[in-house]
Amino acid sequence: MSRQIAVYPQEWTAEVQAALPHLSKPQAAALALFSLGMVFARSCAVSAVAAVLAVALDQSVNTVRQRLREFAWDAEAKAGEKRREIEIETCFVPLLRWILSRWHGTQLALALDATTLGDRFVVLALSVVYRGCAIPVAWTILPAGEKHAWRREWLRMLRLLSPAVPPTWTVLVLARPKGRPSLYARWLFRRIVRLG
Repeated sequence: MSRQIAVYPQEWTAEVQAALPHLSKPQAAALALFSLGMVFARSCAVSAVAAVLAVALDQSVNTVRQRLREFAWDAEAKAGEKRREIEIETCFVPLLRWILSRWHGTQLALALDATTLGDRFVVLALSVVYRGCAIPVAWTILPAGEKHAWRREWLRMLRLLSPAVPPTWTVLVLARPKGRPSLYARWLFRRIVRLG
């Protein structure tokens, strides 16, 4: 397995750079390495990914773990002079376009889901439904336990992603019949219809 990982980083980095051209080369390389490591580790835990990559790259686990952790940090927390952070919303449309570039057919199902992570965060995710799985393509993270209307976030994510979907496609939007967001929300239905 470690030989396979050693073969793919350059090819996968080129693929990531082509799909997300607004990322710097170091950002694309770190994202490629992290995502490739997740595939081979069968986990998204930084420690598991670092352990697999460390063997393949012949580096210490701590070195690889630190490299992966710094990728997600704000610019001020990173080492080096040309520190940049990724504006994650700039990745939403290119990510969806990348997925759709490999899509078969012209029907797409999107799911809206709110997930609470303990008492710390609520993740609002808009995902592509594919073979019983959901591939997140846009998300907003909010503090849990605070009263906050989510309407603005859902509408913003739908609006942000709409340029990525060809106008001739049929798009189904799935949401919970009860809960947040609800399919019974008139504002949600109107926005979905208006965006086509």
